[in-house]
Amino acid sequence: MAASKAPSGPQRGLVGFDDQTIEDLEFAAIRRLLEDHCSSDSARRKAQTLVPSAHRPSVTSALLSTDELRRIRVEGYAFPSLVFEEIRGEIKLLEVSGSALTEAGFMRVLQCTRLVNDIVGALQGRERGFPHLCGMLGTVSENKEIVQEIEAVFDPKGGVRSQASPELARIRINMQTARRQVNRLFDKALRSCAKQGWLADTAEGYLNERRVLAVASTHKRKVRGSALGTSKTGSVTFIEPADCHQVNHELEMLRDDERREIVRILRDLTQRIRKHTPLIKAQQRLLVRLDFIQAKVKLALSMDASMPHIVKDLRLDLLKAHHPLLLIAHRSKELPVEPQNLTLHQGRRMLIISGPNAGGKSITLKMVGLLQAMVQSGLLVPVHPDSAFGLFKQILTDIGDNQSIENQLSTYSYRLNRMKGFLHGANRNSLLLLDEFGTGSDPELGGALAEVFFEELYNQGVFGVITTHYANIKTRATDMPEAINGSMLFDAETLSPTYHLDLGQPGSSFTFEVAELNGIPADIIHRAKQKLDPRKVRLDGLIASLQKEKTRHVKITDRQLKAEHAATEAKRSFEDRAARLEERQESVQRVGKDQNDALVRGKKLQQFIDRFTSGQANKPLLEDIRKYLSVEATKQTEKADAAARKKAAAQAQKKSKRTKQHTDRINVGSTVRLKEGRQRGEVLAVKGQKATVAFGDFRTRVELEDLVWVR
Repeated sequence: MAASKAPSGPQRGLVGFDDQTIEDLEFAAIRRLLEDHCSSDSARRKAQTLVPSAHRPSVTSALLSTDELRRIRVEGYAFPSLVFEEIRGEIKLLEVSGSALTEAGFMRVLQCTRLVNDIVGALQGRERGFPHLCGMLGTVSENKEIVQEIEAVFDPKGGVRSQASPELARIRINMQTARRQVNRLFDKALRSCAKQGWLADTAEGYLNERRVLAVASTHKRKVRGSALGTSKTGSVTFIEPADCHQVNHELEMLRDDERREIVRILRDLTQRIRKHTPLIKAQQRLLVRLDFIQAKVKLALSMDASMPHIVKDLRLDLLKAHHPLLLIAHRSKELPVEPQNLTLHQGRRMLIISGPNAGGKSITLKMVGLLQAMVQSGLLVPVHPDSAFGLFKQILTDIGDNQSIENQLSTYSYRLNRMKGFLHGANRNSLLLLDEFGTGSDPELGGALAEVFFEELYNQGVFGVITTHYANIKTRATDMPEAINGSMLFDAETLSPTYHLDLGQPGSSFTFEVAELNGIPADIIHRAKQKLDPRKVRLDGLIASLQKEKTRHVKITDRQLKAEHAATEAKRSFEDRAARLEERQESVQRVGKDQNDALVRGKKLQQFIDRFTSGQANKPLLEDIRKYLSVEATKQTEKADAAARKKAAAQAQKKSKRTKQHTDRINVGSTVRLKEGRQRGEVLAVKGQKATVAFGDFRTRVELEDLVWVR
């Protein structure tokens, strides 16, 4: 297997991710989409050579930085648009002593410096929210000196200012004087020739940056001056008036002086900027990295991608996963795409998918491989954020009808050679994807050899997804504790594919049912059945019946669980509204009581005021006031104590209720049930006060307080 080219260092590509795997998984199409979103050539080259990596820190950092920029774009944080021209050529010139950048080169350096300054300003103080993007800045900081140096020489349109040097200012003043003199002399000659009737319909023009008279060729010898050219037909001769010649010559000399002075100014400015070369290099690297990350963000937004969990153990837990390319294609046509749920871990590491043709087996298999390759390449993927990916050191594929014309190998010979490589190279860190496993030869003989291959690969500890029609492979998988059968479901009534993966049992190929649905006569189907072993026909029929029954049961269970979940949500909503109403009523009552108490206190205070007199007769009044204030203070203390006791009692009751549900025991892998239901499910993820639970094929996110821990 020819290894694909990968960069060296800790981020080097996977050992087993070869050119055939790239073709099988259509990873090159992902690269092309990513490349289309890049602005700079350097970022496009990164997209063209992108390969998966098993280096956890690199993968995690790439995913987190992409997700941070995605959040910035989606949530509307202030961040500059990453539009710039690369400055690789300017950097090379800066590294050559005595060289000078061009006007356009300085404008590119200025543009990049301004953009980097804006980026630094946008990320200032946001280390907590966007730590990886802030970490990418490294030693890059805001630099106003480069901006000031260049802006002092160039105007906003990119031209060199006259104030860039006293000499340039003097030269341009002289040029302006010379132009006025030329225009005055030319206008005089123009009026004279016009009066004589020697000019063509277009009286004047420009030739070699000089104003010239457009003289009818029949009168050209009558005009004093130098003929600089003629029209295409020869009917018009362009003449520079003799009086303008000397001044135009002086103007040309001044233009040459201007060019030389500008070169000197640019060389001097380059020398002053040269000390910032390390920073300018860092700016270029930063902008290219951000351009590449922005391309990944644009790709992610095109498929509603998110960042999954990257776990240390080797496992794969896909929730609401979509095939990226299929999702983009169907979205452009406004067609629905069925999401898939799939789990592989050490205790269930090999999945055998069976079922009818055109039922989605190959798409599901390719989806697993492409999502894994994208994640390990630092790309966000279209899965639920609670999905989890371990990192494999190899992704090996055998998909499609590949023939080697160059080596004159048949499909089966090619697949045998590929399998030989897998048997020698696959191990516990490999993800193996085999489509139509064992096909290409005699069904019985090929099936027997495929079964032995399957056993060998299983014993090597590989993770794998395999699609097959062979009954012996399906049967053998049931005897292996770390393997599981799965089937692509068919609608029981229409016999049309649902494109939904069901784990736990093998699937029927629905060969005869699909043939009947496509109009094949019943007598032909009956004759075909008679040519088979009756036990095989009965077994396939039994599997088909079980699959139909399971499809019906899944629909009923899904409806029931959705109804239970909806009922729980409705009950919670009702309880919340009732609690808010009760709280509002209590608030109104409190306000009324407080107002009444205030009225009583006001009347009491008014009585005290009425009793007040001047002199020593107020002592009894003051004593009554002290007693009154003491009683009121005691009442307020008792009221606060009562409120605190009520709050503590409510919290204790709530805690007791939670403890009875044992929500503190709910972790990934726990068996739980809804508080208002009987159906049991498995906890796939816990995030905050919510858990992702699989009730059979129905998966949902539920508040922990709505769950009861079972075991």
